[in-house]
Amino acid sequence: MNHLLLYCRPGFEKECAAEVRDLCESQGIFGYCKLEENSGYALFVSHQPNGASQAVEQLDFSRLIFVRQWLACLPLIDDIDSDDRISALLQLIDQLPICSELIVEPADTTEGRELQRFCNSFSSAFSQRLRKQGLMDRRAVNRMHIFALSGTRFYLGYAPEQNSAPWPMGIMRLKFPKNAPSRSTLKLEEAWHWFIPQQDWDRYISSGKRAVDLGAAPGGWTWQLVNQNMFVTAIDNGPMAESLMDSGQVTHLTEDAFTYQPYKSFDWMVCDIVDKPTKVTGLMTRWLVNGWCRETVFNLKLPMKQRYMEVKNCLAALEADLQEAGVKYHLAAKHLYHDREEITVHVRVMNPGF
Repeated sequence: MNHLLLYCRPGFEKECAAEVRDLCESQGIFGYCKLEENSGYALFVSHQPNGASQAVEQLDFSRLIFVRQWLACLPLIDDIDSDDRISALLQLIDQLPICSELIVEPADTTEGRELQRFCNSFSSAFSQRLRKQGLMDRRAVNRMHIFALSGTRFYLGYAPEQNSAPWPMGIMRLKFPKNAPSRSTLKLEEAWHWFIPQQDWDRYISSGKRAVDLGAAPGGWTWQLVNQNMFVTAIDNGPMAESLMDSGQVTHLTEDAFTYQPYKSFDWMVCDIVDKPTKVTGLMTRWLVNGWCRETVFNLKLPMKQRYMEVKNCLAALEADLQEAGVKYHLAAKHLYHDREEITVHVRVMNPGF
């Protein structure tokens, strides 16, 4: 099993492949990448016979930014008999470990979405067959995936449940809150789900905390903070939604987010400013090094070219500055489903007594 299948946002196949190749090669797993632009997926083919299995079982999925999901899989199963797909796939099942469940999913493309109904019905039928024949075990630690390119072309593989995305297609589905001022609100909600385990929300995303939103208008991210019963300082020269101001939890300061300096620290700082990623990274560094916030979620808008290298350089610069300042931290980044030409970064300061 030397094929590593990678799901991503269409148009980011190169970034997805590049970061996986870097991660794999850093751990001695060497190979090459295959991709088709705007397909929503890429392949890393390892030179080692079990390189893909080694990757999903030993490397850390949470370190990947542009990858929504990964699978150790068999080579492409092409031109399968559409009259008896199940029997054909059953002949290959013994090459996979025992799995707890089956997910059949398409790529996140226009063509892929047209396959969704087929994927749902095939998943139900095949799952029943697998359980009837004792080929699935709910106690197993792996999940079986079938990635459908068409009704006759599939990738069959698996992913460890504790080292992969838990959602079909690696996509968290969120409902837009009807009272939120903008759709950008879903970026912060998705970020919290990605970066903070649900059991820790009461500790880190709780009522009464003080937060600041840099570049807040019209208030999509502020809405999420208010919805968690935080008290928010909104920094923006633009107007905020009246509904947020009526909440009594928001103080709006018409100031430039890049020059504003707080008189005391906040529990949270969030930022979704449209500007050069290096400039935003510098602003985030200043807040974290000066101890102006304990935790932050911010977005880095990506350039048209060299997006992966820009991300690497910005995050490396941020980490170098934090380490030089003696700040202990936890950092993670993700290209979220609700992101487009940007990535979302989460940093928590870990210094005792901060």
